[in-house]
Amino acid sequence: MITYSLRCTGGGHGFDGWFRSSEDFEKQRRLSLVECPHCGSTEVEKGLMAPAVSASREVGAAEAAATFAKLQAMAREARAKSDYVGKEFAAEARKIHYGETEARSIYGEATLPQVKALADEGIAAVPLPPLPEDKN
Repeated sequence: MITYSLRCTGGGHGFDGWFRSSEDFEKQRRLSLVECPHCGSTEVEKGLMAPAVSASREVGAAEAAATFAKLQAMAREARAKSDYVGKEFAAEARKIHYGETEARSIYGEATLPQVKALADEGIAAVPLPPLPEDKN
């Protein structure tokens, strides 16, 4: 996952967005799927970003790859034990939280504003790392 510092060109509001790749961000932006959580504008561009630098120690490429592989294994396990609800993730999470449907593990897609709204309601949602098979 890539975290971009974003800003809407209309209101100049700054916010962060998580994307699978730079291409994913550009595609979502072209389709007006990226919107400012402050004003709802879909006129969004990347803001200035500082590189992520670890001052305490340098993580080697092999260690970083091994950590990412572990995260992918955990994501596969979570998916295997959960129901895929697609773009209805936020709505289904609310139904489960408020007891309108049976409690179960789910996964799917949600926009950043949807995830923030869930958090405001006390509903936990965490991003899963991308998997190579997602691109097939």
